[in-house]
Order: sequence, then C-alpha cells, then structure tokens
Amino acid sequence: MIAFVSGPVAALAPDAAVLEVGGLGVAVQCTPGTLAGLRMGEQARLATSLVVREDSLTLYGFADDDERQVFELLQTASGVGPRLAQAMLAVHSPNALRIAVATGDEKALTAVPGIGKKGAQKLLLELRDRLGEPVGPVPGAASRAPGAAAAAGWRDQLHAALVGLGYPPRDAERAVEAVAPQAEAGDAGPPPVSRLLRAALQTLNRTR
Repeated sequence: MIAFVSGPVAALAPDAAVLEVGGLGVAVQCTPGTLAGLRMGEQARLATSLVVREDSLTLYGFADDDERQVFELLQTASGVGPRLAQAMLAVHSPNALRIAVATGDEKALTAVPGIGKKGAQKLLLELRDRLGEPVGPVPGAASRAPGAAAAAGWRDQLHAALVGLGYPPRDAERAVEAVAPQAEAGDAGPPPVSRLLRAALQTLNRTR
C-alpha cells in the first residue's frame, strides 16, 4: 500500500496532480477541493489510496488521512466504486458525510451526481455503522444540499481550483460567473465541480 506521496507539485489538471517523487512524476487523482490547496512548484503531501484493476493502477490523493479513510469506507457499500466515492468527497467533506448518514439526509446524498433517491436510501442503511460519529454538533440538516449552500460550495471550490491552477483571482471570478448558468440550470443541484472546472478553463482559453 502507498500510504502517501510527498514532493514538489510538477503539474496540475482539472482532476489530477503530478508530484515529483524521487525523480519520478507520480499522477494522483484528486477532488477539486484537494487540488485547490496545491500550488505549482511547492512541496505537497497527499494521503493516497491505490486502486488495483486488471488493466490499471490508479492512485487517489487526499488532503489528509481522514479523507482517505472515508474514501475507502465508502467503497465497502455495495455499488460504490472509487469514482463514486471520490465524487461524494468532491461534494461533501468527510464530516459532512458523517452528518448526512447520522441524520438520514437523503437530499445531501442525492446532491452527488450518480446517486438517486433509492441509491441514497440504500447508502444511508449500509453506511450507518461504518463512517463513525460526526465531529462536533450535528445540525438539523446535513451540509451542502441543493440550494444556496450548494451554490456557495461549488463557487468557492471552483474559484479556489482556478487560482490553484495559476489564474489571477479576477479572471477566476469571471470564469465562475461564466459557468454559473450551467451550474444553476438543473433542479438536482450543480454538476460536479470537475465538470464545471473544464467548462471554466474553456472560457478562460477563449478569452486569451
């Protein structure tokens, strides 16, 4: 098991980072929130989880060990693979997921692309005794459900990710506004931040 990787950030992409480790470039799949904390050329340390398939070896990276642990625990539920587990962590923090499970908040889980109402109900049952207790007080509703809180969440994550990729904050703000209609068009909440990030990068490239 590769528990973590540490080294200078050699490259950043909408859904991955490359860290230079011992003269090698190690590609690590990350959520937009994790990528937002990385800067080109700066030292970084990512907790990692290696997913082995017959035709691939994929390394997933996380801001801390807690996020990595939740990523692995989520996959113990039926129907949850690494991509869906990563999508859940792109929308919710580890503690927000614990709160959602503890309070039976279906809306919080259906805010994740790929999870419908029946899937959310099933996950709430399966994960109830697996994620552990929430840290701190449990509010009446879990985090970033669709609505104003979700809107603020995707805007902040997208802006931070663009700045982390080297764009000036003012340009990042314009790109966020440019994709806002796409993010707010549906009733099921905004699309994944990774998809919005690609759209924002296309907008920035057109204005150059």
